[in-house]
Amino acid sequence: MNKELTQTIASEVQIFQSLEQKENFLFVIGALLARVISLKKAAEVMQLETTELLKILELMGIEFSDLSEEDVALEKSW
Repeated sequence: MNKELTQTIASEVQIFQSLEQKENFLFVIGALLARVISLKKAAEVMQLETTELLKILELMGIEFSDLSEEDVALEKSW
């Protein structure tokens, strides 16, 4: 993907002011959902508290849980 296209896509993110923050946020969302990084690391990259990042994801309608699939299954069985 070329830089101009990624900048155009990132510019549509209304939450952050700078283009760099917007690009980082899109990268962090992908890495979180692919479980490449933890929520704590994602918040660190965005220079936010984990609760702030979770709130932003919630406001955007993005469901995220730090629990593994096994943890979720265990929680549901209680």
